[in-house]
Amino acid sequence: MPSVGPLEIVVVLIIALVVLGPKRLPEAGRAMGRGMREFKDSIKGVTDETPAEPAKIDAPS
Repeated sequence: MPSVGPLEIVVVLIIALVVLGPKRLPEAGRAMGRGMREFKDSIKGVTDETPAEPAKIDAPS
């Protein structure tokens, strides 16, 4: 599988600039970054909620 080089990245950025325009491009980048972050967090099982009190496990005596 070929790797993505700097020329390919520049071409993709130029196409994105032409399609989205200079005003919507930063907005689209932020939205994509947020989406990727949420996706990674959901895969790792990270949640925003933290338990208020840890569950106590009673060991048999």
